[in-house]
Amino acid sequence: MENAHSKEAMYDMVGQNVGASDWFEITQEMIDEFAVLTHDPQPIHINQEAAKAAGLPRTIAHGFLTLSMLGGMVSAADITLENATHGFNYGFDKIRFIAPVLSGSRIRGRFKLKGFEERRPGEFMITIESSVEIEGSDKPAVVADWLTLTMVSQS
Repeated sequence: MENAHSKEAMYDMVGQNVGASDWFEITQEMIDEFAVLTHDPQPIHINQEAAKAAGLPRTIAHGFLTLSMLGGMVSAADITLENATHGFNYGFDKIRFIAPVLSGSRIRGRFKLKGFEERRPGEFMITIESSVEIEGSDKPAVVADWLTLTMVSQS
């Protein structure tokens, strides 16, 4: 990750790609654990035969599992604001699940700075256009506009 950026530099970066994560494998074990943790044991996620009956070659990851991977992937994005003291996940403006992630697939996050706005002195809303790519696929698994509220010291 690059050094922290001034707010002027952040305004200039709007519309630019700001990073891509490493590839991560989505294993069946991860899918099974997510199903238990979220009380969401849908058969197409945890049962090979049910997935095949639904026309899938093998089980698929939960959409929310794929989305949750963004939390670790975003560290690859070069969007650190100078003098930032802390940031908060503010939610999403839009989330779309485009393509399923088959168990055993590899995914990565790709990030673009979509918006940067000073809401009040020392408080910035950062909008990150996020996508989760599937290795070997033309379609992303997930696209989302992710909002982060970042505070900076006023000293």
